Amino acid sequence: MNFKLVLRITGFTLLIEAGAMLIPLAVSLLYGESPVPFLCTILIILAAACVPVFLLKPRQQDFFAREGFFTVGLIWVLFGVFGALPFWFSHQFGSYVDCFFETISGFTTTGATILTEIEGLPMGLLFWRSFTHWLGGMGVLVLTAALLPFLGISSNFLIRAESPGPVKSKLMPRASQSSKILYAIYLALTVLEILCLRVAGMNWYDAVTHAMSTAGTGGFSDMNASVGSFGNPTVEIIITVFMLLFSVNFAIYFLILTGKVKQALKSDELRFFLIMVAISIAAIAWNLRDVYATIGDCVRYAAFQVASIVSTTGFSSANYDLWPEFSKVLLVVLTFIGACAGSTGGGIKCSRILLLIRSAGREVRSIIHPRAVSVVRLDGAPVSESTLHTTQCYFIINLFLVFGAAIVVGLDNFSFGTTLTAVITCISNVGPGLELVGPAGNFAAFSVLSKLVLSFLMVLGRLEMYPILVLFSRSAWKRS
Repeated sequence: MNFKLVLRITGFTLLIEAGAMLIPLAVSLLYGESPVPFLCTILIILAAACVPVFLLKPRQQDFFAREGFFTVGLIWVLFGVFGALPFWFSHQFGSYVDCFFETISGFTTTGATILTEIEGLPMGLLFWRSFTHWLGGMGVLVLTAALLPFLGISSNFLIRAESPGPVKSKLMPRASQSSKILYAIYLALTVLEILCLRVAGMNWYDAVTHAMSTAGTGGFSDMNASVGSFGNPTVEIIITVFMLLFSVNFAIYFLILTGKVKQALKSDELRFFLIMVAISIAAIAWNLRDVYATIGDCVRYAAFQVASIVSTTGFSSANYDLWPEFSKVLLVVLTFIGACAGSTGGGIKCSRILLLIRSAGREVRSIIHPRAVSVVRLDGAPVSESTLHTTQCYFIINLFLVFGAAIVVGLDNFSFGTTLTAVITCISNVGPGLELVGPAGNFAAFSVLSKLVLSFLMVLGRLEMYPILVLFSRSAWKRS
């Protein structure tokens, strides 16, 4: 393990976090609030990051898969540790664990909160909450990878360790070029949503914070009742559309921009995702026919909540915890599935679900026709057995983590629905669950142990297990 290089990259990334805090610092000054929480945090990060960046000189620049996974896991944990300091210095939170939970929820784009009175927080802190979504959505390491060539370091393994999904889409030969393209598309869609929300009647502050939360598919709002506070159907429709847009693999947008529209539309995952969304909206709208007065309202509320859950954003326009059981169960299923690979959304990912379904189909065919050779395909190309094996292992690990964490969180003695959906929504990076942690609730009542476990699940879900699990591997700490 090249520890000096790992620490240097980690320090460099923390400098990016310190630079990012200058924006909420400016927002605090703009609204006449105290800049002390952000100033103190920036100084602490600079003191911690400058030593490895400027004083550590690695003899070798070798950076392979082990270093990549180890670095990604370490950076995401430290981002939560330092990113929580503005909340802690503001004295608006009960404990540092609460601050850490809120920050990890932000960077992992989960959107789970311990706050009971959101609208009472300073504007600068609320901006930082939403900004953590935006930074974490495309991936902190994607931004870092775009800048690492300036240090003479290859970023291929860094991208590989953080990129979501079983199949990687390489846009350009160099990872740093791909990172710049991804961030350009990400920024363009964010700005477009800000302008649409502003035209729809939101003020600039609300438009920016909600667009950043949508882009990162996070779900933090500066309102207690989330998007439902605005009571504006146009705003809900705009956010619905953009939640779905940010749920799509960004490689699709690159193909469209380069004129390869037919190739983009041939994506099996995209078709699976759109069909799943359409069926879910129709099913829930039908189930809500006795809840709302008109068919239009049923479709609008169903579309918003389906888009919110399947994209793992976690916004709410209504308290769906009061909906019929069929709708709630379907939303929990969508929580598990999540968005497309290569998007800013979380969950198991549609591509994995599709591969699992096709693998199961192949096993059934092999029973019927033992001598037949059957190949699992995705987008017309055969999928390797190693990819299928990794997908199956990921699914099994996910289930083990859900059950194991539910047992620990169950020590708090909350209801089965609260406990299980709290665990599922955190590992899937969705945010709200059901009952106590529903859209009208929060995670404040959980114990310190449960908050730490749920925070751990958020990071595991965002990084798709392996980078964090590498941190706990004995072999990862060996030098050779």
